[in-house]
Amino acid sequence: MKRCLVLFFVLAAAIPLTARGDVKMPKIFGDSMVLQQKSQAAVWGWAEKGEEVTVSLGETKASAKAGEDGKWSLKLATPAAGGPFEMKIKGKNEITLKDVYVGEVWICSGQSNAEWTVNISASPDVERELAKHPKIRMIKVGHNPAEKPVDDINGQWQVCTPDTASNFSAIGYFFARHLQAELDVPVGIISTNWGGTICEAWTSNEKLKTDPDFAPILQRSEKFQAGNPNQASVLFNGMINPIVPYGIRGAIWYQGESNVGRAVQYRKLFPAMIIDWRERFGQGDFPFLFVQLAPYRYGNNLLPEQWESQLKTLSLKNTGMCVTTDIATVGDIHPPNKQDVGRRLALWALANTYEKASLPFSGPLYDSMAVEGNKVRIKFKHSAGLHARGNMGQVTQVTIAGEDQKFVAAKAKVDGETVVVESEQIAKPVAVRFGWNELAEPNLFNGARLPASPFRTDDFPLQTKDAK
Repeated sequence: MKRCLVLFFVLAAAIPLTARGDVKMPKIFGDSMVLQQKSQAAVWGWAEKGEEVTVSLGETKASAKAGEDGKWSLKLATPAAGGPFEMKIKGKNEITLKDVYVGEVWICSGQSNAEWTVNISASPDVERELAKHPKIRMIKVGHNPAEKPVDDINGQWQVCTPDTASNFSAIGYFFARHLQAELDVPVGIISTNWGGTICEAWTSNEKLKTDPDFAPILQRSEKFQAGNPNQASVLFNGMINPIVPYGIRGAIWYQGESNVGRAVQYRKLFPAMIIDWRERFGQGDFPFLFVQLAPYRYGNNLLPEQWESQLKTLSLKNTGMCVTTDIATVGDIHPPNKQDVGRRLALWALANTYEKASLPFSGPLYDSMAVEGNKVRIKFKHSAGLHARGNMGQVTQVTIAGEDQKFVAAKAKVDGETVVVESEQIAKPVAVRFGWNELAEPNLFNGARLPASPFRTDDFPLQTKDAK
C-alpha cells in the first residue's frame, strides 16, 4: 500500500497540473504581439468565478473579477509606441507574455487575394531577403467555419524575418512595411482571411437579420454544413468574433470576387459588414480600407457592376479604396503585384488616419458630368495632374450613349482636370461609361500616377439587379 501511495505521488508530481481556477488567455494575446498604442486596450480571458485578475504592462496596471461564466475583461491604458515590454496576467497563477510591443494594429481580411502570401507574389526571393523588420509582427488566424460564435482562435504572433515573412499575407505585409517606414512605430497585422469566400460569411447573423434583402442569404444557410466556409456568418463566428474587441487602428480588406454575380446586393451587403465590425469592436468608425477588384476574365462582364458597388461604399464614413486596374493580370484572378496594392492602401491610411495631408492617396474618382452640345464633360475628385498615359493623349475604354441607351466607342481627351467625351454617332449624349468592361485596363491617371476608378454616369438597370 505504501509503495502504491509513493508511486501515485511521484507520478502526480511529474504531471503538470492546471488548476481549474488558473487564469487563461485567448491566443490573440501572446509573445511578440503588438498592442494598439495610446488606447484603452481590451484585455480578456478566463479564470475561476469571482477570481480577481491583474494585468500589468510596464507601469500600467488594471484589474477585473471573473464573472459567473468565468470570463473576465478589462481596459488597459497603453503608452505611446515602444517596447519591448513584458505583460503580466496574475490571478491564482501568473502568465508572462514577452517581447510585447505597442504600436499600430490593423486587421487584414478577405478572400484569396488577401490571404495570398509573399512567397507566391512578385519577386519572392528579393522580398524574403529584405524582410528584416523586427518591429513588424503578424498573426495568422486559422480557418474555422463555426455554426455559433466561438471564443478563441488557432494562431501565433510571429516577428517578421526572412524565414517568417514568406507565409505572411502579402498585402498585409506590404501595407505594414510602408506604415512602419513612414511612422517609425511597431506594426501588428491580424491576418484573418480565406480564399474563395463570400462577404456574408464574414458578417454576423444578427446584422444579416436586420435587412429583409438578406433573407435569401439566411435561407441558403439554414442548415449548417461543417467545414464549408461559404455560409452566412460562419467566418464571423469562427475568425472575427474571437478577436473582438482586441484594440485595433483599422482594417484592410480584399474580397468581392465571390460576390460578383450579386453585385447590386453587394452595395448593401458590404457596408453592412463594415458597420457590423465597427459595432462589434466598439472602437468607433475605425478606418476600413479596401481593394477594388482587378480586371479578370470572368466571361460575363458583371465585374463593372461590382466595381460600382465598391465605389459606392466610399460614401460610408472613414472608408478608402485602392484601384488596381493598372496592375492586373486579366488571365489570373491573383495578380502577383501585391507590393503596389499594399502601398496604395497605406497611402490612404497615411493621408487620412495619420493625417499626412499633403500625401496624394487616391486616383481620380468620378464627380459629375455636364452635357455641352454633342459632348460630355466629366469632372473628377483627386484630379490634379490628370493625364492619359500613352495613346497620343486619348483616354481609353470610354463609351457614350444617347437616349436609346446604346453605348458606342467614344473619343475622350483630357482638358485641364476634366475629360471631354464625344462620338460622331451620338448627337445628343445622355451618359458616359469609363472602363465598363471586365477586361478594361484604362489609361487615365492623376499626377500621383494613381489610376482612375471605372464608373458610369447613368442609372440604367444592371444585370445583377435581381440576384440575391
